[in-house]
Amino acid sequence: MNDMNKDQALPAPQDAEVVIVGGGPVGMGLAIELGQRGVRTIVVERYPQPQPIPKGQNLTQRTMEHFHFWGAEKELRAARTIPVEYGIGGLTAHGTLLGPHTYDWLQRDLVKPYYFTGNERLPQYATEAVLRERVAQLPSVRTIYGWEAKAVAQDADGVSITITERGGTGERTERVLRAAYVVGSDGARSVVREQAGISQTRTDHDRMMVLLVFRSPGLHQLLERYPGKSYYNVLQPELQGYWKFFGRVDLGNTWFFHAPVPPGTTRDNFDFAGYLHEAVGAPFGVEFEHIGFWDLRFMLADSYRQGRVFVAGDAAHSHPPYGGYGVNSGLEDARNLGWKLAARLQGWGGERLLDSYDEERRPVFASTMRDFIARSIDTDREFLNTHDPQRDRAAFEAAWQARAQGAVGEVHAFEPHYEGSGVVWGSAGRVSSAKGSHRFDARAGHHLAPAVLPSGSNVFEALGTGFSLLAFGAHADAVQAFRAAAEDTALALTVVEAHGAGEHERYGAQLVLVRPDQFVAWSGSDASVSADRARQILQTATGRLARVVAA
Repeated sequence: MNDMNKDQALPAPQDAEVVIVGGGPVGMGLAIELGQRGVRTIVVERYPQPQPIPKGQNLTQRTMEHFHFWGAEKELRAARTIPVEYGIGGLTAHGTLLGPHTYDWLQRDLVKPYYFTGNERLPQYATEAVLRERVAQLPSVRTIYGWEAKAVAQDADGVSITITERGGTGERTERVLRAAYVVGSDGARSVVREQAGISQTRTDHDRMMVLLVFRSPGLHQLLERYPGKSYYNVLQPELQGYWKFFGRVDLGNTWFFHAPVPPGTTRDNFDFAGYLHEAVGAPFGVEFEHIGFWDLRFMLADSYRQGRVFVAGDAAHSHPPYGGYGVNSGLEDARNLGWKLAARLQGWGGERLLDSYDEERRPVFASTMRDFIARSIDTDREFLNTHDPQRDRAAFEAAWQARAQGAVGEVHAFEPHYEGSGVVWGSAGRVSSAKGSHRFDARAGHHLAPAVLPSGSNVFEALGTGFSLLAFGAHADAVQAFRAAAEDTALALTVVEAHGAGEHERYGAQLVLVRPDQFVAWSGSDASVSADRARQILQTATGRLARVVAA
């Protein structure tokens, strides 16, 4: 072959290893995950500044673990708009907020012991600002603001992404970016998803919803009877299980409100102030800042991957903002996909590892929709159709108290896990789901609970950026078998050893292999492991080996 033919055979030069289309919380979180691992990344975001709509406010303990490992937890907590001492709890009311029937709702503090960090609450635009600031500190990440994707085409060597500059000049500047992979985190109307030919399954609940953002010190005064509450859910029989939902943007002044409205409602033909007063049960002054509409529906992409193209966040799944599941699910997508892309690009992960992104995240969100969000709508509808305090007060109050206890159970039951993943040991015949149970023992496919080591530090402070092996009373030969297997496959492995009594004993295992996203890949109660078994465990966890059924 002559030199000219050699040149023609070379693949097109890459602008980045990964291009992320969409720089909201999910896209920026993914950029940080990749950037901290040295992956050359470009983020294309249509808006030069975060959009000032206060959505996606509730951040779970698990999400705050991401911010901890992304080096932005302190900055995020400093950006909150509600004082720490006030509280960020929730409340559910029947009829009106000022009525006699209320209970605490979504008490996420109940599961705090199972996570390394506490939960948080702040508007999404404040979260985005913190993420953008962190991204700007990473030399391997480049941001292109004010541009959006127009076309995506992939081939055997990479992906070409055509982007255009947004603006009102009439002439649109166009350029093409080349990368090994592209991730669409560009929202429910994702161009990347459509261009990749990824279909979606949609469930339309045939409900038009309004989003109001308004100022009202008077509402704050009315709700002072509920100290420490930052979001309020109102159930009314005529809504057939759909909510009226208030949330604080700050303390004392700004609010947002979601609720169903009749088809055909516009900004000018509906009494929104009266609608708010009716939900609260009293009049108060209102100054509107934003009136917008959206359709209540569920959407799940039929695949999260098509070759070199991936989707994440709202591009992969969307649902009504019930229970604060949306932004948290999207950020977990970012955490899950980021280390896997880095592993594949840097040579320590196999192709099966990339397939596991869909295997893990898609069934978890399907379960989130089915077992938590849609189920809550159905359950509320059934409750409202069955129980009425005007008809049978005693029966209503008994059922209302049972609902209050059920709200506690829901928090404990939401425990996303990857038991059915092909890169989790012993996954054959199991199913990944959002429904589980919070426990301290180390279970393959489940999030690792924190534990204070005999040294006084937490195990989360000792975990590495790659895989970590927790060795608690294990034989030295077993630890060496894992070290040797990791070295043979160029896998960075951090070994965390502890001896004596302590919280680490509640893991119920002497050896625990922890993934870069703090999920357990394998655990063993036998203190000894052969060299062959150690190699097999690591190859499975990094996607280099077919699914293995544990003995």
